Amino acid sequence: MSIEQSQSQDHPQRSSDSANHRSSHEAALKCEEAVQSAQEVEHSHSQQSTIKEEEELRQQHIEQRNTNLRKITEPPVLRIIPPLNFCPVEKQLYRSGQPSTINQSFLNQLNLKTIIWLASEEPSDEFLDYCASQAIQVDFVAGMNDFEFDKIHNRHVSINPWDSLNESTITKALELIVDKRNYPMLVCCGMGRHRTGTVVGCLRRFQGWNLASVSEEYRRFVGARRGRILVELLIEGFDISTVRVDPQYAPDWLKVKPA
Repeated sequence: MSIEQSQSQDHPQRSSDSANHRSSHEAALKCEEAVQSAQEVEHSHSQQSTIKEEEELRQQHIEQRNTNLRKITEPPVLRIIPPLNFCPVEKQLYRSGQPSTINQSFLNQLNLKTIIWLASEEPSDEFLDYCASQAIQVDFVAGMNDFEFDKIHNRHVSINPWDSLNESTITKALELIVDKRNYPMLVCCGMGRHRTGTVVGCLRRFQGWNLASVSEEYRRFVGARRGRILVELLIEGFDISTVRVDPQYAPDWLKVKPA
């Protein structure tokens, strides 16, 4: 038998083996795909079951929380609204703009004992009646007397509610602030920016703050209108040694050396 005849007889055998191999490989791939698909379906069902269980638990938790709740169908009668630019300064010491009737519910929560009134205009009769009913002392640091004796310069000076704050009125305000017997206390003016900011700024200097921090706090309440350079100069030039403080009655946040 020639070589060509032998190769001709072997060729159908090799073709058959190759076809069988491909068929087996394809069958194995299909089986593997079927197993993988079954695993994916099982995993998907498991995820869906887990999600459903979690949703049921959340729903049960919500229902338990809402057991004692009721649906609000109308706005509340009592409105708790703070005054403009309200902010804590220190413990039981607050600052704000001029309070009005709408702020009374909020002020009730503070249990105020004293209000330092720095506004250029007098408070309304309704607000004064409210303060009287709550036993709140309103101190008109500026503008209550036509003249006041300035011990620093040894002369009488005009005290007008439309004048800017001076060292005498600032000192008077600070001596009220550093006496914890007047607490809780609110310091306020018309908008809670410049006059209040001046007194608070001088207080910060009395506490030992640096001028950069004092200016930053003042400007934070001024907003887009920016600060007044005269206010910052007044704070910077204020003589903190004129403020008298009794260590016995100094607030806890104020570090005072015993006499």
